[in-house]
Amino acid sequence: MLKKDIHIESLYTELKFSDRFAAAKNDGFGFVELWGWEDKDLPEVKKLLEKNDLKISVMSGDGPYSMCDPVNKKVYIDYIKEAIKAAKAIGCPTLVIHSDSLEDNPQFAKPMSGDYSDLRRWCAMFDVLRIITPLAEDEGITFVLEALNTVKDHCGNFLASTAASVDLVSAVSSPNLKILYDAYHMYLNEGKICETVEKYLPYIGHIHIADAPSRCEPGTGVINYKNFLEYLEKLDYKEFAGFELYASNNTAKAIKAIKNCF
Repeated sequence: MLKKDIHIESLYTELKFSDRFAAAKNDGFGFVELWGWEDKDLPEVKKLLEKNDLKISVMSGDGPYSMCDPVNKKVYIDYIKEAIKAAKAIGCPTLVIHSDSLEDNPQFAKPMSGDYSDLRRWCAMFDVLRIITPLAEDEGITFVLEALNTVKDHCGNFLASTAASVDLVSAVSSPNLKILYDAYHMYLNEGKICETVEKYLPYIGHIHIADAPSRCEPGTGVINYKNFLEYLEKLDYKEFAGFELYASNNTAKAIKAIKNCF
């Protein structure tokens, strides 16, 4: 049976951050997601998780550096080492990583330091992943590599397809490196989300859910998420489906729509 979590930074924005943990628990969730870790008081996050009998399923592992930029190799790896420490501090088993930094402006990938060919950028990513995955294995952390849509939200992002993500993960060949399949992003880039998850199921370590094209709760767009979640159950997907989305109106209505899917 698949597991479910709720993202408490994209949702519950009506509340103070510290109050969102209790709200998620009251809405019936046992697991929550976060974005970055640098802006968090990690000891306080740990206390809030424990106080509300919650666990964290995943959070972002990278920040100001692009993995596909060759000049970022050392600083990216150093940053990941700190991210692993942060994850361990709050009991987070999974870190999301990306090809490009989106920190300066989430709508646009950070410009490269030079005019690199696609091959050079693939090699840069492979080189970094080959170094950081043993660190993850040693610490019991899993990295999930996320492709993003480039047609609406993240222009210029290098990693934009499920097949390319899987090829890279397969080449590195570590049990602690999988992909994050974001159904919203990949619906916009590729379509055929049921066929895609079935084809690449062994490589998927986490799934994100938001409707398209608005990135809001199920029922606000064109994706039938009730059918999609049922299909994941049929495939015997046992990892997390995380609701990383924005409320079209308010969080209470969004949560109601989410619960209508399962």
